[in-house]
Amino acid sequence: MTEIDPLTGLPKELGVGESIAKESQSIIVRIVKRRFGKLTTLIEGFERDVNIKEISKRLKSVLACGGTVKNNVIELQGNHIDKVKLELVKYGFQKDSIKVQK
Repeated sequence: MTEIDPLTGLPKELGVGESIAKESQSIIVRIVKRRFGKLTTLIEGFERDVNIKEISKRLKSVLACGGTVKNNVIELQGNHIDKVKLELVKYGFQKDSIKVQK
């Protein structure tokens, strides 16, 4: 028996729930200075319907950096604020919904 997505009313097997969820989110990208002057790029504002771990894995691979996911926030080592927005748009997020705080 297939599961029905409560957001769309369609079977979860189709995978349209995640694409709809990507379009309706407001994501904030910012830089934080950590210990010893190290910079960390934080990407926050994701909802439950998006696979955050998969997005983090893809970003770390493309940007050639380390990082983690904590409390629905992606943390990337280094200053990648400009490249992250371009990559998120490639993954299906709306360009207008991504805010960059410098």
